[in-house]
Amino acid sequence: MTLRLPDTGAQTLPDGRRVPPSAQRNADPILHLLQQLAPQGRLLEIASGSGLHAAHCAPHLPDVLWQPTDIAPENLTSITAWTAGLANVLPALVFDATQPDWPAQHRNQNAILLVNLLHLIPAPAAKTLLTEAARALAPGGVAVFYGPYLRDGQTTSAGDATFHASLQAQDPSIGYKDQAWVTACLMAHGLTVTAQPMPANNLSLIAYKQK
Repeated sequence: MTLRLPDTGAQTLPDGRRVPPSAQRNADPILHLLQQLAPQGRLLEIASGSGLHAAHCAPHLPDVLWQPTDIAPENLTSITAWTAGLANVLPALVFDATQPDWPAQHRNQNAILLVNLLHLIPAPAAKTLLTEAARALAPGGVAVFYGPYLRDGQTTSAGDATFHASLQAQDPSIGYKDQAWVTACLMAHGLTVTAQPMPANNLSLIAYKQK
């Protein structure tokens, strides 16, 4: 089933680049957070979508080798168009991070970035993704899980309540995940987790792996 989302029908430029409004809005805050974390080495972006975040952030993180990925093969056209000519961005890969044992192909990541996906997948798939992300991180690595979350089981704004309800109306198995649940999933695998408030009532859950 194809979900109807706020960015559905986003503009596509003649060169193939999609321009989702939400990605445009959150690109700077995500970049500023990554600059504060200052990752070095391999960065795996899960669910790159349009590729706009990779194109916006990678040029400002010269010590990172950015690997964009997406589950949908049709998204690779936009990702490739956005990241063309960027020396520290690898060719985009088709990749499903909700399948078990994917660290066998993507091990020892110094950083992992996931933006606006957890609320779009069922809880068992999200738990697998979080578990395998923890396994994929190299010692000393950091993972960022950006998006909207429930807090103590509740949405915290009218807009969040409306969006969460619209997702569950389309598919009762999806919707916002609770901040405490995601944190517990990550801590169960030895990660230390902090929360960073982001614009539009979003959070970045930042998970660190000990060296």
